[in-house]
Amino acid sequence: MTIQGTISTNHTDIEEIGDHHVGTSVNTPMKPDAFDLSDEEKIEQIESRFREIMDILGLDLNDDSLSGTPRRVAKMYVKEIFKGLNPANRPDTRVFDNKYEYSEMLVEKNINLNSTCEHHFLPIIGVAHVAYMSSGKVVGLSKINRIVDFYAKRPQVQERLSRQIAEDLKEALDTDDVAVIIEAKHLCVSSRGIQDESSSTVTADYHGKFKDPKVREEFLRYLD
Repeated sequence: MTIQGTISTNHTDIEEIGDHHVGTSVNTPMKPDAFDLSDEEKIEQIESRFREIMDILGLDLNDDSLSGTPRRVAKMYVKEIFKGLNPANRPDTRVFDNKYEYSEMLVEKNINLNSTCEHHFLPIIGVAHVAYMSSGKVVGLSKINRIVDFYAKRPQVQERLSRQIAEDLKEALDTDDVAVIIEAKHLCVSSRGIQDESSSTVTADYHGKFKDPKVREEFLRYLD
């Protein structure tokens, strides 16, 4: 009851946090019981609630085009665009010994990124550029793309997304020498509010050797 009272009293403050794209945590905020329900139970409950939303909006749910929408949205939320919330869906980032002793920077650039703004539940569309320097371990190239996709598939703030990708790779590769740059368009900026369709947002997360300006410069040259 106290929480509900606080929320109703501070609607304006809460909305302003979202409008200013403020993140509240490096970790995605999750409830302790987030995985008590199975995927199918979540789909059923979301379907029911989304049906209510459509009804409140005045849509005719008896129409052939709309009747299946609540179920489609529910499945999409759980199985697709928010599947990264479930740690069971984290890709296997199996690493290998760097037997060929490659000691230079490895860069995977222009990784397609589709995420969702946690403030308005509208798409974030862009690319990620990821680099690391091996400390003795390497990872399959496709695994980097899968890590980016895993963290993108949840309600996100771009700054947090950059950090989560970097921290996962640091742990998997047992190295601090990791860098992540994301450039993306936020539909909550282009399709509502200021409705600026030309701007994009760039975030960078540098660790280890990438904090050295010369190493960072080399990384950025590869992105040209």
